[in-house]
Parts: sequence; structure tokens; C-alpha cells
Amino acid sequence: MRASRGSNRNLSLHYAARHPGGGNTTTGTVRPVSTLRAWLSPTRPGDPEEFTDPAERKAIGIELLVVFAVTLGMSGLQSLISLLDALLQTTPLAQQQVAINQPQAGLGLLDMLAQLVNVLRLVAWGALGAFLLWRGGMALWRIGLDRTRLGGDVLRGAGLAALIGVPGLGLYLLAHALGLSLTVQPSTLTDAWWRAPVLALAAFGNAFAEEVLVVGYVLTRLRQLGWSENRSLWLAAVLRGSYHLYQGFGGFVGNVVMGLVYGRIWQRTNRLVPLIVGHALIDVVAFVGYAALRGHVGWLP
Repeated sequence: MRASRGSNRNLSLHYAARHPGGGNTTTGTVRPVSTLRAWLSPTRPGDPEEFTDPAERKAIGIELLVVFAVTLGMSGLQSLISLLDALLQTTPLAQQQVAINQPQAGLGLLDMLAQLVNVLRLVAWGALGAFLLWRGGMALWRIGLDRTRLGGDVLRGAGLAALIGVPGLGLYLLAHALGLSLTVQPSTLTDAWWRAPVLALAAFGNAFAEEVLVVGYVLTRLRQLGWSENRSLWLAAVLRGSYHLYQGFGGFVGNVVMGLVYGRIWQRTNRLVPLIVGHALIDVVAFVGYAALRGHVGWLP
């Protein structure tokens, strides 16, 4: 049976809602719109709608401040203080050490539980951002947090891990050699049976919290406030870099670059799962790989 013109229009609108940035549907053809200019200076999409009510805009602004005051924004302030303290020391930055995953208790079993509590806190941070969007009437598939394209999302995530991870390691080694970064130890946990799985869970917790909050949540809220795509992107990228300042200037710059790449990919695809997968893979390699190679290779600081 031939569909009516109205049915075709409704199907096109449904496709556009589920696949923003995926193409223009016209008379049975899909035309690509991802030009270089669209990637460098994209226009703000129509979804979600911009809030115009002053009270609603004020509420969103307060919500953003509260969320980041208790999550990654507070981590950014603590990292800044940590970096200032390191700069004031007589010891050069490259000769100072900072650990990401370190023991939290003397007894092994209690240490494992403490590490798992840290993972739970990170997941709760990300869940808070997702819940606030959902509670505000936004289905999570609209920010790409769903399982409809899981196979492709995992493959794209692996590609993003390679795109960011290898240059990121090189940037860290260069910054460390130039004395601009502390010696970062991804893990100083003892060699226990639970170390590898706990580090893998920590990698997922970091990825989930950061990508949901700094990409899916904050970029969506800024769209609702009418911010331009580039202005929102830079704010999110600098925020991402801020809570890595404890690692030194190399960690800040590297994560700002990562934020620019990840944020723009989300703005163009509206898929959040690949970012979470890519970030988690990078951290798994860093955490578990460092724990396995520490003391066995000479090129690691």
C-alpha cells in the first residue's frame, strides 16, 4: 500500500529526531551534510528547544552550578590548588609524583571495598546528570545514551581510543621531558587478585561520569540556554582539562584537546556511548597496563 504524503512527512520527522545530523531526507534520498564548515562551525540544532522563560533559564543555571559544585567542578578547583602547591615546591614538577589510583586502606579487603566505593561515586555522578535531563522531559536516547546501535558504538569507541590514546601518551611523555608535568602513576595499588578488575571498573566509572556530565549533560543544558555550539564546546573542554590540572600542564592541555574532539563528535552525531567506550578503553590500558609494566620497562617515567 502506498503511504500518504503526510505519512512520509511523519516518517522523515521521526528519522530526523532519532538521527540528528545524519542527513536530509528528500524524496527517498539522504544527502550528507557533514561538511568541513559544519564540523568547524556548526549551527545550533533545533532539538532541544531553547528555554525562553526567565525563571526556567535561571533554574537551569543554578542547577549547573550545584551539579558541578558537588562533582567535577569541585574536582577542578581541588586540582588547581594541587598544581599551585606543586609549583611552589623547590622540587621540579617532573620529579614530583602523583597517583591516580592509590591505596585507601591498610587491609587488602578494605582497600578493595574503598576502591569500589569510589567507582560507585563516579557512576552516581554520571547518573545524576542523566537523571536531571530525564526528569526534565528529555529521553536519554536523544543524547545518545542507549543500546540501539551498540555494536557500531563499540567499534567507533575503539577507534576514538586509538585516536586520542596514542597521541595523548606522546604528549604526556613530551610534557614530562620538558618539565611541565608531574610523574603520573596511574596505579600504585598492591599486586592483589582484585587489582585488575577493580582498575577496569574504575576506568568505566571515570568514563561514565565524565562523558555523561561534561558532554551529554552540560552541552545539552547549554543548548537549552541558547549558547552557540563552539562556545559550549570550549567551556566543556576547559572544564575537562581543569580537573586534570593536578597532573601538570600536559594533563590540562591533553584533556582540553580530548574535550574538543569528543565534544564536537557528540555535537555532530548525538551518540554518547562511543565516547564512554573510547574513554574507558584509554583508562583501562593506562591503569592496568601501567600496573603490569611498572618496574619492567625503562621508558615509563
